[in-house]
Amino acid sequence: MRDVFSWAVRHGVSQDAVGELLSILDPGRPSAPAGDDASEAAVQSSLMLEAARRGGALWRNNSGACTDDRGRMVRYGLGNTSAKLNKFFKSSDLIGVTPTQMSDGSIVGVFTAIEVKSPGWTQRPGDDRARAQAAYLNTVRAMGGIGKFAQSVKDIFP
Repeated sequence: MRDVFSWAVRHGVSQDAVGELLSILDPGRPSAPAGDDASEAAVQSSLMLEAARRGGALWRNNSGACTDDRGRMVRYGLGNTSAKLNKFFKSSDLIGVTPTQMSDGSIVGVFTAIEVKSPGWTQRPGDDRARAQAAYLNTVRAMGGIGKFAQSVKDIFP
C-alpha cells in the first residue's frame, strides 16, 4: 500500500483520490460514515474503516485492569501503568497511524489517537474521565501527533 501512496506523491495525486481509487478497485471495502444517530460503536467502526480506506490504520485500544489466575493485578492499554496515573491520563479508544505528506513529497506515518464519543456528546464541567482523556489527546498533539475527540467520521476526515 505504501508504494501506491509514494506513486501518488510523485504524480501529484491526493491521498483522498488514491483512497477513492482503492474503493473502486475493491468494491467490497466498506467506508460508509456513521450517521448522526449512530452509536459510539458504529462511529468507531466507521472511523477504522475510513482510516484504512485512506491508507492509514486505527486499532482499538482496550484499557483497564483485571486480576490474573494467580491473583496479580494486570493493567492493559497504553499509558495505563497505575490507577493513580489513569485517574488523570487516559489513552484513547483508537490508536493508529495516519499517512501524511511532508513538504519534500515524502510520506510519514503520524501517531494518531481518537477518543470516540456518541453523536451529541458534550464535555461537561466535572467530568473527570473526559478531562483525563483530553489530557492524553493534548499530550499527543503537543508531540506532533493527531489527537481528537470524534462523534462522527467527519470530525476526523472532513
